[in-house]
Amino acid sequence: MILSYPPSFVQKVFPSLTWKIKTSCKELFITFDDGPTPDVTPEVLRLLEKYNAKASFFCLGKNIANNKDLFNQLIGSGHTVGNHTYNHMNGWKNTTHDFLHDVASFEEVYESKLFRPPYGRMKSSQIKLLKERYNIVMWSILSQDYDHNITAEQCAEIAVKNWENGSIIVFHDSIKAKRNMLFALEKVLEKATTEGWLCSAIKQ
Repeated sequence: MILSYPPSFVQKVFPSLTWKIKTSCKELFITFDDGPTPDVTPEVLRLLEKYNAKASFFCLGKNIANNKDLFNQLIGSGHTVGNHTYNHMNGWKNTTHDFLHDVASFEEVYESKLFRPPYGRMKSSQIKLLKERYNIVMWSILSQDYDHNITAEQCAEIAVKNWENGSIIVFHDSIKAKRNMLFALEKVLEKATTEGWLCSAIKQ
């Protein structure tokens, strides 16, 4: 089970990972995992443009390779891109060698200094080596948009709860998450606009 709000003790155990972004203003950082996806990412880009928001997309290398025009549209819209491995590899279930090879394979399609592990799972040995090259970005709020046991309304409630300056919110621009994600994303963007929050991309 992956918690929507990472416990403080977990963040203290792994202080070298980025759980929030340092900022002095009312600023949120919306992120997306697993894309780009033809039937989903264009709708995400449309919503972000509608609310004048920027975001960060932690893409799969294989999805970039298979959707180059869509990826170029994403980049052209002013959003930043992070490495989410090439094949969505689980660090816990694979050797450090195989995991790092999959991370490196992503770099063959796009170079980024940002990295997020699929499922948020890495071994200590993997973290140590990845930190030499990447800013490993975790999250403050995981929307659980991929969970079909929760409604779109519940997903939105998770996503808008406990905001603070620098919060990192995770969505997924995938087919599995599409229904919950699009509903919750618009609620986040509406609330952010109404309350004067800036939605920014994480810098490389």
